[in-house]
Amino acid sequence: MTDEPGTISAMSPQERRFREVYASSADDLIRFLRRRVAPAQVEDVAAEAYLIVWRRIDELPTDLSQARAWLFGIARNCALNALRSTGRQDALAVRIADHMQPQPGSHPQERLDAIEIRLDIVTAWRRLDPVDQETLALTVFDELTSVEAGKVLGITSAAYRVRLMRARRNLRRHLDQEIPT
Repeated sequence: MTDEPGTISAMSPQERRFREVYASSADDLIRFLRRRVAPAQVEDVAAEAYLIVWRRIDELPTDLSQARAWLFGIARNCALNALRSTGRQDALAVRIADHMQPQPGSHPQERLDAIEIRLDIVTAWRRLDPVDQETLALTVFDELTSVEAGKVLGITSAAYRVRLMRARRNLRRHLDQEIPT
């Protein structure tokens, strides 16, 4: 009788080891990450940590408590990367707001209107998908042409222009949601 795929005896030693570490650490890792990253990022950071463990399975310590500590170290680094990414996105939102500064000497109502617009833009920016943010940033902040931006992203200039059109449309859609009717 042959082993069915997915049964314990049909698994490689590496897969068995990974499953053992996962089963013994998943709940603890989630609790560990909840104290370090935003709730929306916990599962993504945990998945990234386990992916790294799988890729480096031959380095996984044989002792379960040492393996757990090694995994938590990897997860901590993944969490720090996620926090840096969030920081970069927030910094970009601030740069967007800085582009919309009211003119010196303008009427107080004009300044208030400009501030309201800035807040709407920052809110809409944060709702954008990171791909849309990157696409718009390459054009608006980095002032790259579609040919240059396409090279940065590894796509053709035509594909970049389509991506830019979609990103602009998504930004407009998010801005329209901000405007009270």
